[in-house]
Amino acid sequence: MAARRVITSVVVTMLVLGVSAAAWLWRPHMTAGPCEVTAGPLALPEVPETSGLAVGRRTRGVLWTHNDSGNDAVLFGLDATTGDVRARVRVPRTMRDWEDVSAGRCPAGACLYLSDIGDNGRQRSRVFVLRVPEPRPGDTTTPGPEVITATYADGPHNAEAMFLVGADMFVVTKDQAGTVYRATPVVGNSAAVTLQRIGALGLTMVTDAETSVDERTVVVRTLDEVAFYQTAAIVAGGMPVPWVRVDLSGLKERQGEGVALDGSVLHLSSEGKPWSRDGRLLRLRCQMPTI
Repeated sequence: MAARRVITSVVVTMLVLGVSAAAWLWRPHMTAGPCEVTAGPLALPEVPETSGLAVGRRTRGVLWTHNDSGNDAVLFGLDATTGDVRARVRVPRTMRDWEDVSAGRCPAGACLYLSDIGDNGRQRSRVFVLRVPEPRPGDTTTPGPEVITATYADGPHNAEAMFLVGADMFVVTKDQAGTVYRATPVVGNSAAVTLQRIGALGLTMVTDAETSVDERTVVVRTLDEVAFYQTAAIVAGGMPVPWVRVDLSGLKERQGEGVALDGSVLHLSSEGKPWSRDGRLLRLRCQMPTI
C-alpha cells in the first residue's frame, strides 16, 4: 500500500508539473522587440472576428473595428484603454467581404474608409471602398456611404489591408508578395478608380495596414509580424525596406488581424479562440530607434 501511495503521489506530481509547464509555454510574452505590452489582452465579446483597426481622428481615444464577412455591417468604437464598446454604428450597406477600416482625411474632414476588398477566389471584377464621415460615439448609424468602385489594372487580387496617405488609397494584397496598389479617389458617389501597382513589400499574408495619425509611418502586419515603414518610402514605390520589423509570435495571438499606430502606441487585434469566442485587443508602447 505504501508503494502504491508513493507511485500515486509521483504520478500526481508529474501531472501537476506537466500542466504548469504547458501553461508556462503558452503564456504570452509581455514584450515584442522594442514594444512592451501595457494593456491586454482585452476581451472583445462583440467582435469575435475583428478584422480592421483604425485610430479615431474625430474622437481621440477611440479605436474603430468591425467583424469580418458574414456578420452585420456594424462599426464598433472601442475605448483604446479598456477595450469597452463606446459606439455601435450600423452602416446602411450590404458588403460581400468587408476586411478593413481605415481613418483618413476627406472633404467632410475626418472619414472612415470601409474596404470591401476580400476575394479569396480572386474572382471579383471589382471591389468597393465605402467612405463615411467618422461617427461620434453617440451615433447609431452612418449616413448613406459614398461608394468608390475599384478595379485592379492587372486583374483580381485578394486583399485585407488598405491605408490612406493624404487623398490617396493604398491596398496591400494578401499573398506571398504583399503587392502595393495605389489610386486617388474621385469625389462623388459611385466613383470608379483603377488600382495601379506601384511596388511590393515582400511580406507574406498581410492582414492589415494603417497610417499613423501624423501620416509619417505606415504599419503593416501579418499573422505574426509588424513592419514599420516610412510613408515616403512606400509612396515612392519599388521595394521599400522597413526601418523596424517586430516579431509578434511571442504574444500568442490566435489569429492576428488588425493593427493601428498612435504615436508610440501600437494597437493589435486578433480573433477569438475555440474555447473563448471573444476577440482580443492588445496595446503596446514601442521605443523605436531614430530613423
